[in-house]
Amino acid sequence: METAALQHLQAHGLQLLARNAQSRGGELDLVMHDASSVVFVEVRYRASAGFGGSAMSVDASKRRKLVHAAQLWLLRHPQHANAPCRFDVVAASGDPAAPQLDWLRDAFRADEC
Repeated sequence: METAALQHLQAHGLQLLARNAQSRGGELDLVMHDASSVVFVEVRYRASAGFGGSAMSVDASKRRKLVHAAQLWLLRHPQHANAPCRFDVVAASGDPAAPQLDWLRDAFRADEC
C-alpha cells in the first residue's frame, strides 16, 4: 500500500524525504515535502469500509503517536524544524494489487492531539 500511496503523492508533486522512519515514538510511513511544508503521511488499508474504513482507523491514540514520532523526526532533521508541517492520511481500500486511494490532506493537526 505504501508504494501505491507514494506513487500517488509523487504524481501530485510531493517529494519523498523518508519512508518507514522509525523512532521510539513509533513509525512514520512516509515523510514528504510539499512546496514549503513537511508532510507526515499515514497510510492505512482496509479491504472494506466496515467499521468506518481506513481513515477512521487513525484514532486519537494513533494521532498522538504520529505527532510524537513527527516531533522526534524533526529533532533529528533540524533543517526541516522550522518548516510548516501537516498530517495527511492516505486511505486505501479494495484490491491490494490495485487499491483505491483516498488522500486526506491535513487530516488532523498536532494541536488537536
